[in-house]
Amino acid sequence: MQPSRTRFLTTHAGSLPKPAALTALYARRARGEAVAEEHVATLTESATAEVIAQQIETGLDVINNGEVGRESFITYLQHRMSGFGGQSQRRAMADLLHYPGYIELLGQMRGGRENVSLLRAPQALSAVRYVSSAAIDGECAQLARMLAPHAGRYAEAFVSSPSPGIVASAMQNAFYDDLDAYVNALGDALALEYRAIIAHGFLLQIDAPDLALERHTLFQDKPLADFLAFARVVVAAINRALAQIPPERVRLHVCWGNYEGPHDRDVALADIWDVIAQVRAGGLLLSMANPRHCHEHRWFERGCLPAHALLIPGVIDTTTNYVEHPEAVADRLERISAAVGDPRRIIAGTDCGLESSAGNSMLNPAIAWAKLRALSEGAAIASRRVFGG
Repeated sequence: MQPSRTRFLTTHAGSLPKPAALTALYARRARGEAVAEEHVATLTESATAEVIAQQIETGLDVINNGEVGRESFITYLQHRMSGFGGQSQRRAMADLLHYPGYIELLGQMRGGRENVSLLRAPQALSAVRYVSSAAIDGECAQLARMLAPHAGRYAEAFVSSPSPGIVASAMQNAFYDDLDAYVNALGDALALEYRAIIAHGFLLQIDAPDLALERHTLFQDKPLADFLAFARVVVAAINRALAQIPPERVRLHVCWGNYEGPHDRDVALADIWDVIAQVRAGGLLLSMANPRHCHEHRWFERGCLPAHALLIPGVIDTTTNYVEHPEAVADRLERISAAVGDPRRIIAGTDCGLESSAGNSMLNPAIAWAKLRALSEGAAIASRRVFGG
């Protein structure tokens, strides 16, 4: 993972806007309707080429395939792993339940939109196993092929894969004796995907919103200690899966949920830091732009960032259609780099993905790309001030 040696490098958290036609196919398939998989593949091919070109045109340095070939950052696994079926009944977040009028408003705002729901994901009905590496190998090969014409125009590329904890939370357990056993089984299965991504020469990003989000979702009515115990089980499963992978090839994404809402039931970064800092990852991607967590860069003033790690702070809020002014982005980067004490250990990122599941983005697609341009422009301003030149 390249540090920001002479300027702030830029990246994002993984998912990018999907074409409406592809979203419609994913939504139909999620409802159990038959779709032509060759049509999905054709649209994925063109959409992937487009998001790669757009990332480069926007000025991003560390890029990916936008996850456009996945219906969501979690449920795509049902097509690669055995054991899933039926439907989970995931509980809504505690902050939304506390403001029922806001849930009604959200329904009005998003009514009728084609989407893939993460609240009604499949569940584990039998032993979960990664069937074959063919799909992840194909995805990585496609990305490598499409990146080739752009050689020299970006710094690095990454491919995402979920944490066993977020899969266990969203795709609920109806087979294993307990949650810990399910998390461990998922960790063993996901290890194949983690290793495949590395073998293809890409950085691995592990998406682990569970290490923050589940405090106010799965564990909302339980003591903090119970949530932290769950998080430790997840981290242990991740680290076993990463045993043969160099930490400098791994970035960990932790967030409190990629949705606009009160977020006044979010767990503090200080409460979870000792757990997430144990993950064998050389990059930590954390939400630091949104109004609930923008103050938490101060946590790093105490010198707690692991010596081997880079910080990838979100300096773009992915839940609002406000386009950040580049000066605001620059200010955020300057404050965060001052807290860490070394700007070379900072890569500018986004709070979360820009379309975590098909049709469920809070953002208009054109605005999403405008926000990424603001990220690049703001990083350039901060680079001149902090690095000079």
